[in-house]
Amino acid sequence: MRAGQLPLDLRLRDASRFETFHAGSHGLLVATLRNMARASGPGNEQQVFLHGAEGCGKTHLLQAVCHEASLRDRSCAYLPLAELVDRDPARVLEDMSRLDLLALDDLQAVAGELHWARALFDLVNRVRERDGQLLFAARSTPDGLACGLPDLVSRLGWGPVFRIDQPGDLELKAILRKRAGLRGLELGDAVAEYLLRHECRDLEFLLALLDRLDLAALAEQRRLTIPFIRAHLRARPAER
Repeated sequence: MRAGQLPLDLRLRDASRFETFHAGSHGLLVATLRNMARASGPGNEQQVFLHGAEGCGKTHLLQAVCHEASLRDRSCAYLPLAELVDRDPARVLEDMSRLDLLALDDLQAVAGELHWARALFDLVNRVRERDGQLLFAARSTPDGLACGLPDLVSRLGWGPVFRIDQPGDLELKAILRKRAGLRGLELGDAVAEYLLRHECRDLEFLLALLDRLDLAALAEQRRLTIPFIRAHLRARPAER
């Protein structure tokens, strides 16, 4: 990406890696994406489409693929289209077909914009001509995007289409415990249950909350107990 082309903070989140993703029932998907990140060519997918509700882990996986590809010195980029919808797609996507791998998130944000649909159609064709790799994510399947360009819909489905389900309570607890363990924390089952009972069940929200609780506990030299968390959550509105 040329300097100054996209004056946005498009850096990957350090925590969004395969090691921090709880695969659960999505083992095949994770294995497919790992192989995709490592190399292009026979045996690895050239294009994959992920869909699922907000907070199910799509962004985490797209960024994990980019992290893995970067470790192998492959050129790649992650583009959150929800943050780019008001920009000229021709400029945003101008040099992207030259990359080894491109991850495009939140396709639903540009689905109703015909100029975006045409630019994406052209991008898919150029990337495939170069044997590059494309990874898409949206809240719906390609057919459900209503992008107004049937040829683009067909191209978005050229590769495997995976649905990511929202994690249930047991999976959410396992994910929280895994993230806590990576941060050197012990998160008891009662504490995890308390968070699920009193907070939004959106995965990204819960992980961000856990990170904030960890920093607060570290600053106060406290353990993550229910009384500590209750006091922190009650004080939160006054801090805004």
